[in-house]
Amino acid sequence: MASSTVDQSQVARNGLREKVLTLNSMNPRVRRVEYAVRGPIVQRALELEQELRQGVKKPFTEVIRANIGDAQAMGQRPITFLRQVLALCVNPDLLNSPNFPDDAKKRAERILQACGGHSLGAYSISSGIQLIREDVAQYIERRDGGIPADPNNVFLSTGASDAIVTVLKLLVAGEGHTRTGVLIPIPQYPLYSATLAELGAVQVDYYLEEERAWALDVAELHRALCQARDHCRPRALCVINPGNPTGQVQTRECIEAVIRFAFQERLFLLADEVYQDNVYAVGSQFHSFKKVLMEMGPPYAVQQELASFHSTSKGYMGECGFRGGYVEVVNMDPAVQQQMLKLMSVRLCPPVPGQALLDLVVSPPAPTDPSYMQFQAEKQAVLAELAAKARLTEQVFSEAPGISCNPVQGAMYSFPRMQLPPRAVQRAQELGLAPDMFFCLCLLEETGICVVPGSGFGQREALALTARPPTPKLQLLLEKLTRFHAKFTVEYS
Repeated sequence: MASSTVDQSQVARNGLREKVLTLNSMNPRVRRVEYAVRGPIVQRALELEQELRQGVKKPFTEVIRANIGDAQAMGQRPITFLRQVLALCVNPDLLNSPNFPDDAKKRAERILQACGGHSLGAYSISSGIQLIREDVAQYIERRDGGIPADPNNVFLSTGASDAIVTVLKLLVAGEGHTRTGVLIPIPQYPLYSATLAELGAVQVDYYLEEERAWALDVAELHRALCQARDHCRPRALCVINPGNPTGQVQTRECIEAVIRFAFQERLFLLADEVYQDNVYAVGSQFHSFKKVLMEMGPPYAVQQELASFHSTSKGYMGECGFRGGYVEVVNMDPAVQQQMLKLMSVRLCPPVPGQALLDLVVSPPAPTDPSYMQFQAEKQAVLAELAAKARLTEQVFSEAPGISCNPVQGAMYSFPRMQLPPRAVQRAQELGLAPDMFFCLCLLEETGICVVPGSGFGQREALALTARPPTPKLQLLLEKLTRFHAKFTVEYS
């Protein structure tokens, strides 16, 4: 308040009136929003990149980003078939070119026929192009072994993030002790904490078991739920599978237990499944919540409410910038589903190029198509490289003193725990920083490595780093990080 008074007195002395929108007058919920993967570490990394371009001498020659799963920013080449069809859709004059395979041309023509005015530049209906929603439903049926999916329950979105926010908006209600509580995993992807802060909902943390490779324990769900009921009304449970940032892949038995828990406690289930293509560990397998729910039969299959999310940004595609995604809702009240469509209508429609890309992801070339062999080769090469980088990360960290890291079963991040000496913790407290934030800032300034502190995901003294950098750069990153940790430990011992 003192600084506010000073500001106002300065305004008065200068003869200027106070701005209508200030930090004190703005929406306080927005001030509480934090988003670690694009937070202060990343802002400093941008400044360092600018300083390097200006010729400022640093102890490193480049900033290596491992803070976010932005595949193509890290050098991953786009999948040829996806870009060929998109190029044809964006510029239909290329349909006459001999440089594109026939199946790519047919797919482009099919998508354009479904667009308003046969153009990607036209709005679609708010839930997304009907043809593409039908293709998504068929993809879900194939993925789940023939369990039906209704295209009317599929809503296309601006990446998975936008759909997640939309469903959370439907769930949040109440004031005081009746405010909506949402159970989210810790460590968590900060989209959830940020959105709940913005909406004024209550974040209910349940902790994954690091000692058991970040397993989800239903007993921990019970603990979190019981404690939360003292101060809010828990209405939803979010599960991220495969885990982000922890990389664990839930077993079928675990998913069944979670569904039974949600049913018994009357919780809406949100299944964040955007990494479903990224499963690496031997013995691990992706099971969709929708499939398990339907196979459990009544009463679960006919009553348990579920929203499951997928995206074109991750997987083998890595097409983050096109912002393609979808949500499938199961057992949602039809009247609420209409309200969801209304909410989406306010934002007109998801990006149509992103919708087109999603269509190619959910219905890739068939074995009889000319593009099939190249598509499969490129897809498998990306997934194989990601698996190899996951093994490399685990190996390097397992051999480094003072660092521990669970095996990466899936997704794209590793989440190592760092032992930090007491003097480093004390210095961080003096600076008003979390210890792992202090470590990450020192790491960035000395080595150019940009990673996210675990505290940004709700976990202390840990780091989240993506396996997206090219293998040589990842190898360099891991070597520099482990050397720096050893030096840092000595310096603050």
